[in-house]
Amino acid sequence: MADYSVKERRYAIEDAFLSEFACRSKDTKGRQRAEEECNMRTAFQRDRDRIIYSKAFLRLKNKTQVFFSPEGDHFRTRMTHTIDVSQIARSIARSLALNEDLAEAIALGHDLGHTPFGHAGERVLDSLSPDGFSHNVQSLRVVDVLEKDGRGLNLTFEVRDGIVNHKKSGNPATLEGKVVSLADRIAYVNHDIEDAIRAGLLSEKELPARDVKILGRSSRDRINCMITSIYESSAGKNQVTMGQREADALEDLRAFMFKKVYITPLSMKEEERAKRMLSAMYDYFLKNKDKLPAFYLQLSELYPLEQVVCDYLSSMTDKFAVAVFDNLFVPHSWALTEKDIEEM
Repeated sequence: MADYSVKERRYAIEDAFLSEFACRSKDTKGRQRAEEECNMRTAFQRDRDRIIYSKAFLRLKNKTQVFFSPEGDHFRTRMTHTIDVSQIARSIARSLALNEDLAEAIALGHDLGHTPFGHAGERVLDSLSPDGFSHNVQSLRVVDVLEKDGRGLNLTFEVRDGIVNHKKSGNPATLEGKVVSLADRIAYVNHDIEDAIRAGLLSEKELPARDVKILGRSSRDRINCMITSIYESSAGKNQVTMGQREADALEDLRAFMFKKVYITPLSMKEEERAKRMLSAMYDYFLKNKDKLPAFYLQLSELYPLEQVVCDYLSSMTDKFAVAVFDNLFVPHSWALTEKDIEEM
């Protein structure tokens, strides 16, 4: 028989040690659909587990972070980025005595709706869909609708809110959601720098000297500096912010990466290829609805076809997108075999 004291003990620990501004597990606003509670795990712990075991989470390992099909085993994927964000978010939450379980669940789910080919794929679908496309909104759609054969994961309000509001322009309802928003920026700027240096697109000497002086030369030093700055600016307060000097340096590094890595002639050349591929498939499935997989065909009876085609395309890994495109548009050999000739 389950030990009914486990979850209650977790509640007691949160009451004793979490900040007065933290979101306690027992105070969740609940799920969209009522369901029987777990005897052992809190609602946020269950959300974390549901996300980890979802199909969308598993697909992240084969989705681009920045570099398409990189040569080498140590470039980050969308999944390793997600793990980076989770680790940084937990570190910040722990330092501020916030709810680590909630921060972790939001971090693990924040990019579930990301497209193949990274932000290039996102920009393409945004330009194609009449209602636009944004990966944070799509991530919420994944957990609300697309997972579990259309039933969704039925996550808590707090995790869903943190997922859809994780972008810089968002306004999360919890401090834990704000933690993840900052952790996302800290992770992708610093780790994309590492990948760009590994790819030979940058050298450490090219990084802006002022930002390096403020934040540190290595990724480790910069991340530690920013987490420390968040702690010093936010401890004991109903806010999660980074010190202005460090925040300005982070934004300056981000702008530097857009200029030197994210938006360059080389990256735009690859984006144009992704655009042609995704555009062709988008048009094809709009005109050939019956060629959609059965699940998405059923969805099209409930939602606009344009949205469902975006659901399908955004769910694809990079390799699967290439394979589908190849199957639809690339000619394949139909040469007669010797047996065919004999039977003629």
